Amino acid sequence: MPALGIPCQAGGGAGRRAGGMEPRVFELFGPAGGSGGTGARGKTKGKKAGKGRGRSSKSNNPPYLPPEAEEGNIEYKLKLVNPSQYRFEHLVTQMKWRLQEGRGEAVYQIGVEDNGLLVGLSEEEMKASLHTLHRMAEKVGADITVLREREVDYDSDSPRKITEVLIRKVPDNQQFLDLRVAVLGNVDSGKSTLLGVLTQGELDNGRGRARLNLFRHLHEIQSGRTSSISFEILGFNSKGEVINYSESRTAEQICESASKMITFIDLAGHHKYLKTTIFGLTSYCPDFAMLVVSANTGIAGTTREHLGLAMALKVPFFLVVSKVDLCAAATVERTLRQLERTLKQPGCNKVPFMVRSEDDAVTAAQQFAQSPNITPIFAISSVTGESLDLLKVFLNILPPLTNSHEQEELMQQLPEFQVDEIYTVPEVGTVVGGTLYSGVCKEGEHLVVGPTDGGGFLPLKVCSIQRNRSTCRVLRAGQAATLALGEFERSLLRKGMVLVSPEALPTVCWVFEAEIVLLFHATSCRQGVQVTVHVGNVRQTAVLEHIHGKDELRTGEKAANERNP
Repeated sequence: MPALGIPCQAGGGAGRRAGGMEPRVFELFGPAGGSGGTGARGKTKGKKAGKGRGRSSKSNNPPYLPPEAEEGNIEYKLKLVNPSQYRFEHLVTQMKWRLQEGRGEAVYQIGVEDNGLLVGLSEEEMKASLHTLHRMAEKVGADITVLREREVDYDSDSPRKITEVLIRKVPDNQQFLDLRVAVLGNVDSGKSTLLGVLTQGELDNGRGRARLNLFRHLHEIQSGRTSSISFEILGFNSKGEVINYSESRTAEQICESASKMITFIDLAGHHKYLKTTIFGLTSYCPDFAMLVVSANTGIAGTTREHLGLAMALKVPFFLVVSKVDLCAAATVERTLRQLERTLKQPGCNKVPFMVRSEDDAVTAAQQFAQSPNITPIFAISSVTGESLDLLKVFLNILPPLTNSHEQEELMQQLPEFQVDEIYTVPEVGTVVGGTLYSGVCKEGEHLVVGPTDGGGFLPLKVCSIQRNRSTCRVLRAGQAATLALGEFERSLLRKGMVLVSPEALPTVCWVFEAEIVLLFHATSCRQGVQVTVHVGNVRQTAVLEHIHGKDELRTGEKAANERNP
């Protein structure tokens, strides 16, 4: 059995939620303003929801947002009317700070005081404030998009407006903002079809045409079932417009035009390929997970297992109910109620958030990234296109979970690249694909790879780097790429190895201690049972030597496993 290698310097996974951050829930269109809640099955009241506007009823109790936080990428501004030059420069510096906190994205609430009071502005004041905001964005090289507007009239007969604006600027050291979304769900739930519709820009014909371009093997095309891990990309430009293969012929063109990129990790749904699915979740460090549930079958097959895996690995997830065109409205509602009951159960404790309008999608994206308990739910059809636009709005606004400080800390560490795929390319040589877990990797850098069967590490040189099929010079923590290793012998490599700096002095282990929770087992786990261990990109068979304080483990129990003294 080859050595199980985990370098000593391995830190927290790139793309994971920051610990200790105070969740902030924004209800700009919610009950605070009296415009209708957006709960599990709530509907937006007032004006037509699709237009992104709401109107609060007159009340002596003014609506509030949570007070503005000093950290984070959300800024409140009461008004920005004709600022002095000194004030303007201060506002520009403040915008740079908010963009840095959001790793290239910031949200401005215009017409809101620092304590969260929704005051609103007149038409002329709002126009002048947005003009100033445009000037600020031009100064820092950013683009702005108005997400939605709201009228407040609780203390005046003249209408006053609140405007929410998205500011986006790709950092100078990045080509685009990048998020990874793992796609989970039971077999035949419509995962690959949904990805085909999103990335190809064409609706499905009801017989799986949209998914054909995603399959990698002949048996997948013949059976219609995904058995391997595949990647698809969906881009958004600075105005929030979708960029996919319907407008661009190649991935390179999508990358060149996009300011934000969503990389979907399409995972297998059949129980036969569960280990492959677990490998995809642990190895590729997804920022979010999209759990797809078929409306006509509900929670079935591996759905609960995939839900449990996402929660165990602390990957924030949202739900997509597919195939609503095949079912009666009562069937769809029954599936939604089933999901709500499951999410509210002890051990899960999630708050369902049904997205039925564009306003809901904006609110869901903000709440989802800031509160770990919010779970947005979309009911879509890949054939009719129902609610697909809401899902795209959600993905466009969805911010990264790690802030600039955490990203900087990861980049200050020594480089560690996890090997997930190995290829031999003519005239290039050996190529490895994977994710940079920490640090910075540069073209021409000398690293060591291991562990070998004997637990050692071998020197090598990174000849070139490619991301999304485009050449790049520098790879940063959290980014996935392929590295060309030149004439390095492929037979010396295997999945689960790592490329690290020689300065890391990596060590390997054959025996380790762990605290485990048994999510499910038909009977029980006893001493001597053989299991498969997933640690990052490592997938290794191991033997349970000893269970501390117990003879066996049953479903739902927790224990520490130690080596025998």
